[in-house]
Amino acid sequence: MSRIEWKKMEAVAVITMNDGENRQNPDFVRAVLAAFDEIEQDSEISSVIISSSDRKNWSLGIDLQWMSGAIGENNLQGMKDFMYGMNRVYARILRYPMPVIAAINGHAFGGGTVMACACDFRFMKSDRGFFCFPEVDISIPFLPGMLAIIEKAVPYYKLEELVLTGKRSVAAELEAHHVIVKTCENEEALMKEAMTYAKTFTKKRPIFGELKKRMHGRILEIMEKEDPAFIEPLHLMI
Repeated sequence: MSRIEWKKMEAVAVITMNDGENRQNPDFVRAVLAAFDEIEQDSEISSVIISSSDRKNWSLGIDLQWMSGAIGENNLQGMKDFMYGMNRVYARILRYPMPVIAAINGHAFGGGTVMACACDFRFMKSDRGFFCFPEVDISIPFLPGMLAIIEKAVPYYKLEELVLTGKRSVAAELEAHHVIVKTCENEEALMKEAMTYAKTFTKKRPIFGELKKRMHGRILEIMEKEDPAFIEPLHLMI
């Protein structure tokens, strides 16, 4: 089984993350970007859903084991390349010329939660899964671009609470604050609702992509112009 797989279901592409906790590392970056490239080549596809084959986890963010190894090897360039790589993943979603829907069927933590926020719409099941930014507890600061992505999806008053407390939120709370479109009682209902919603989109790709590019222009500019000031001096942080 590949780390990332996708299948076509009528006009919807369903990307499935298959690596358990779906931790983000260089292999994850390459696999996600490749899937989006392949999907875009199929002109019959009009929307994308991102889910996980693990019933417990959607994505738990950065692969801390890989990061520890990179630090131990003093592989600063590898760490920088990974950070820029995740920015390419976020930017790809933000610019993607069709809707990208996160079907959050398990825990989303840290960078996984940021990726969910980069998506256009989010659905989440209520019987298992937390939506959490634990960075305040593990002393890993967000890049400016990541904060801008979170702000796109989370009302600012709620963003302050979630980012500064590291609180674990559940689906019903997130729906009440319009972070997710809908709470679903279980995984079957989640995929049914996400698929039904995805099928409502038959928009033309050029206009859809252009609207997203303009809507997210500020975020993309922050990633391009502000993030390098924090990524490049990485040696000062470790």
